[in-house]
Amino acid sequence: MQTWAERFPDLFAPGYWEWGDLDVRYTVEQPPDELISNVHVVGRTTGGIVVCTNDLGWRFLPGGTREPGETIEEIVHRELLEEAGARLTGPLTWLGAHRADHRRPGPYRPHLPHPVSYWANYVADIVIEQEPTNPEDGEQVTDVLVLPPDEAAAYLDGQPEEVGSIVRLAQAMRLV
Repeated sequence: MQTWAERFPDLFAPGYWEWGDLDVRYTVEQPPDELISNVHVVGRTTGGIVVCTNDLGWRFLPGGTREPGETIEEIVHRELLEEAGARLTGPLTWLGAHRADHRRPGPYRPHLPHPVSYWANYVADIVIEQEPTNPEDGEQVTDVLVLPPDEAAAYLDGQPEEVGSIVRLAQAMRLV
């Protein structure tokens, strides 16, 4: 039987995210909580998976950067509301994460882990209840869509973090 890395070579291949000056590699191993700096959610809802677009044209799964003192669940609650106008309705299920090795000499924000952090992905049931709150200091979400998993993956293809492949991995793991 093939490993996840063999089934999804593009997702698990070493990479470089120029925008953050980060060397990255995807893993399904769960790191210590304190090393998680960012969380994104493959949000299951009636009709499919929730995907977002911002005013810069980026397509993504809702989620974002940890604030000081936040638990993983608190990040998810805040980011779902800010980016998708959504609420968590079930438990978080671990999917995987990009391990990020930072080339910059200091952390992006003082409270974030450095020189290694993880950009975690979870799968969870959610419900959209309102428009995204779009705080002024965050990205400005212009579209929140619910797409069947195959369409969500295709919609997210071509984004810097292999987001379409993350949805496909969740499908292969029978989480969506």
